[in-house]
Amino acid sequence: MQISRRKPLTGKVAVLSVGLDTYWKQFPGLLDELKEKTASLISKLGSHHVEVTDLGMIDNAGKAYAVLPALKAADPDVLFVDMVTYATSATFAAVIREINCPVVLVALQPLKAMNYTRGTTYMQLCNDDFCSVPEFTGVAERMGRKVADVIIGSLEDDPVADEELAVWCRIACVRHDLRRARFGLMGHVLDTMLDMQTDPTAVTAAFGAHVYPCEPDEIMKEYAALSDGDTEVQVMSGRILDFFDTPEPGADAIAQKLTQKDLLTAARAAVALEKFILRRNLDGFAYYYESSPDSAMRELVTNFIVGNSLLTSAGFPMCGEFDIKTCIAMLIMDRLEIGGSFAEFHPIDFVRGTVLVGHDGPHHLNIAGQKPVIRSLKKYHGKPGTGAGVEFSIQSGPITLLSIGVKADGKFKFIIAEGEAFDYPIPATGNTNTHGKFQPDIRTFLKKWSLEGPTHHFALGIGHHARTIQKIAESFDIEAVIV
Repeated sequence: MQISRRKPLTGKVAVLSVGLDTYWKQFPGLLDELKEKTASLISKLGSHHVEVTDLGMIDNAGKAYAVLPALKAADPDVLFVDMVTYATSATFAAVIREINCPVVLVALQPLKAMNYTRGTTYMQLCNDDFCSVPEFTGVAERMGRKVADVIIGSLEDDPVADEELAVWCRIACVRHDLRRARFGLMGHVLDTMLDMQTDPTAVTAAFGAHVYPCEPDEIMKEYAALSDGDTEVQVMSGRILDFFDTPEPGADAIAQKLTQKDLLTAARAAVALEKFILRRNLDGFAYYYESSPDSAMRELVTNFIVGNSLLTSAGFPMCGEFDIKTCIAMLIMDRLEIGGSFAEFHPIDFVRGTVLVGHDGPHHLNIAGQKPVIRSLKKYHGKPGTGAGVEFSIQSGPITLLSIGVKADGKFKFIIAEGEAFDYPIPATGNTNTHGKFQPDIRTFLKKWSLEGPTHHFALGIGHHARTIQKIAESFDIEAVIV
């Protein structure tokens, strides 16, 4: 079973093509042929969940300045400059100086090689896509800016180039939602967990997202209005039972078979959460709150795990322990369609050369390697409360980690790694755990990871995507290291 997205995946990209107006009178038909090349590029981009704005041909300096209002109004998450033939850098300088998004130069020629015996100047100009790329990147440097990437290849039958275009469309989807996101933040950090402290203003400064302060009473209002017998609660209970296994206990005395009470509490909390985030128009949520022992508020705030796992899997990242930084990391992974579970390092398996990676919630259920398990926990280790916990391992195969740390100057830092997940046994503790193996060996990797100064939490996704995430960091002018 897969959980559907709450909102469709989307991004905004703009395309402008560049050329030299002198050519059009010299070579009749050339301009129309080059426009067809750009139409082909736009068709490719449009198949990747992005809205494309075509800004037309820029073939002299005047048009470069004239296009700026339309370009800024389009507010693209990524700008593709289609290098359809040679163009002077005057068609580009004003654009790269003014635009505030990643700029990708696309040099995809129609022919994999010219027919040299029948070659003509016209044929050369139709395939001169790369010619002015160094000129453009050099002028970008002089403008104090950087070109984000250069895609070089053939317009058709080139899977490498097609994948590079797809990657930048996925990055556009990440930037689209992150720049406009509204993250809820509720409660406080756990006492003495100093790496969780995050300045909401720094989040807006770095990413553009807004952090909205929330009160637990807002969710309690929704929770208190529900009863176990309400239709919404019963429907949510059925949804939970359909999605999760409820096995008999394992060796851990605090983890038992799911009780009816814990099921209904988790269902009520999940319904209340969904009502709350709709009312506050949120795109993600980080929280930690304890409340008084034996209070209804404690029952509510310690029973978000099932609901927040369902929400996370639907594209609404939720983080416990007040960790807004990892909530951002989870959103990035979700918009890349690679998951994004809340995780930290657990005990090392020196026999297998792995380390357990997981947490007590929330999790991205769509990347589970098997049907997820739900258990009733008599206590949450290190925290108050009792209730339902989610347990599973993610899919075997390549994995990527992203931790967002904070440096001494207050700026963010992306710490990224790639590894492999293995379907080895995990403890039946009502928590997620996956065996992760990293190069060159587990001791060396964990040392190197720790010395980069990460937050102890990270987002966990499937596939190897370190370079893509590094490009996302660079697009926000944030330092990124791949361990």
